[in-house]
Amino acid sequence: MLEILDGTEQYNNAGALLGLDGAEGEELLGALRKMNPIARQRVVNKLANPGVSSKGSRAEMEKHFAELPPHIKTALAKGELRLADTIIYSIKPVNSKTIKLFETQDVKEVGLRNISNAKLPKNQALLVSGIILLASIPFDGTTDKIIGSKFTQLEDYPAIANGEFSLKANKKIIMPETSIAAFKTLNMHSLPLGYFKLANPRLIHDDILVEFTVELGSMEGLDPKTQLYVGLHGTITTP
Repeated sequence: MLEILDGTEQYNNAGALLGLDGAEGEELLGALRKMNPIARQRVVNKLANPGVSSKGSRAEMEKHFAELPPHIKTALAKGELRLADTIIYSIKPVNSKTIKLFETQDVKEVGLRNISNAKLPKNQALLVSGIILLASIPFDGTTDKIIGSKFTQLEDYPAIANGEFSLKANKKIIMPETSIAAFKTLNMHSLPLGYFKLANPRLIHDDILVEFTVELGSMEGLDPKTQLYVGLHGTITTP
């Protein structure tokens, strides 16, 4: 049990990875009792020392360690997985009043989306710290033109900005139906364009369905070629 301590030194919430409130915690305490006082104190100091405080979405992820699936917690503690910044993204056409940005038939394709089947791969859990939503009007509907188009602020697309969005993972609500006006950040110089910061970051586990849905009340004024980009920004577990 004690050998995995070396893999947890980089985290500020190592106790959650080691399961100090469960059976593994009892195992750790038992191992500590068998040690001589000096060695025991060294181990306790290692557990108690938080090191340099984490920042941003990494700090948010560390606060949610206890909610990670057991297989991911164990892999993080052993150093088999690490934490990395990421944006999980997808682009879809605005061809109806309901746009599903992640769908089960999706195939990973550079420039269009970076997950397949609307699910995170095995061993990857994402802490969603913020969401990006932008739109573009490509020259035509071909893949090259969509990928090469400029995605800009939703202030230029009133019908979209006046709609609603929701985010679910495994049918559990992360964001309920919320006004897309939250992404109108053109005049908010402290935020990236189209970025909505979650006050309550939430975890998406591996191998479960991710649903990001946009609902429009009207498509008035929208070019038929309009495309929508969503990015789920945060910290992810990765090999």
